[in-house]
Amino acid sequence: MKFFRQLILILIVLRVACGATAAEPQRWPSLLPAQRVANAAEAPLLAAARAGKRIVAVGDHGVVLLSDDGANFRQARGVPVRAMLTTIQFLDARRGYAAGHDGVVLGTQDGGETWSLLRATPGLEQPILSLHFDNAEHGFAVGLYGWAIETHDGGHTWAERHLGSGDDADRHLYHVFASRQGTLLVAGEAGTMYRSSDGGASWSVAAVGGKGSLWYGTALADGSLLVCGMRGHLYRSRDDGQSWQELRPDTTQSLTGIAQLADGSVVVAGMSGTVLRSSDGGATFTPSQRPEREPLTAVIAAAGKPPIFLSLAGLVAH
Repeated sequence: MKFFRQLILILIVLRVACGATAAEPQRWPSLLPAQRVANAAEAPLLAAARAGKRIVAVGDHGVVLLSDDGANFRQARGVPVRAMLTTIQFLDARRGYAAGHDGVVLGTQDGGETWSLLRATPGLEQPILSLHFDNAEHGFAVGLYGWAIETHDGGHTWAERHLGSGDDADRHLYHVFASRQGTLLVAGEAGTMYRSSDGGASWSVAAVGGKGSLWYGTALADGSLLVCGMRGHLYRSRDDGQSWQELRPDTTQSLTGIAQLADGSVVVAGMSGTVLRSSDGGATFTPSQRPEREPLTAVIAAAGKPPIFLSLAGLVAH
């Protein structure tokens, strides 16, 4: 559980001061422009996405890394914050969004080379842990204690939303994603899954199984869904998230990210260098462990190359 605590702490520890606003960046170092540093690839990295053929990864200190070949990474030219960035998504090769601590939401129109600040709420202790846009205007972002927000104007303004009631209203919300059918799903604390089939207007809540938190979910090419989380929990749905089957990948390490490769195989990343691989579309998995036992935070497919892993120690060599 040591690496689990490290991951949670790095996601929720905030750089908080009192009394400042987003209009006073000089009092908030996290809202100063990111610096160009020689060792950016060694910063804690938490998420990655594809912008066309390009791979874009984000992490602490406002680091945004770009790779056009899946092997060589460089730092983005213009990032207006030094806040920890926890999530990223691209709609196409040029348009994308990233978000993170201090309620920061960033937008890019040039494939991640430069970014603009769309939202920031320092001091409110509301880090964004995940965001998802279903088009250039409409998106959701989620965070701790059941906090969720929605935008209808491309991230410029946001309104709070409530996904559950009772105990389900206060559970941490770790990852929002969409199925191939456009259903929105949010993986949450205590094995809780939130589901909306009407674009987020209404939500149903179900316990996927067990009490371990769900950290990440994704849709596979065949339309099935996978979610993963604490203590090696891994679940699969073949009916658009209405029901879930527990998979047993023979590991107790917490799992943090999922990627499907060009050949259809599936890779899952986790703590202590845990890597699960499936050659049957996510039905069964074979576990392995990297010798360095890095705390892996994400995995992304790289065209024509092995998958790329991210970790709390930066980019991980193949």
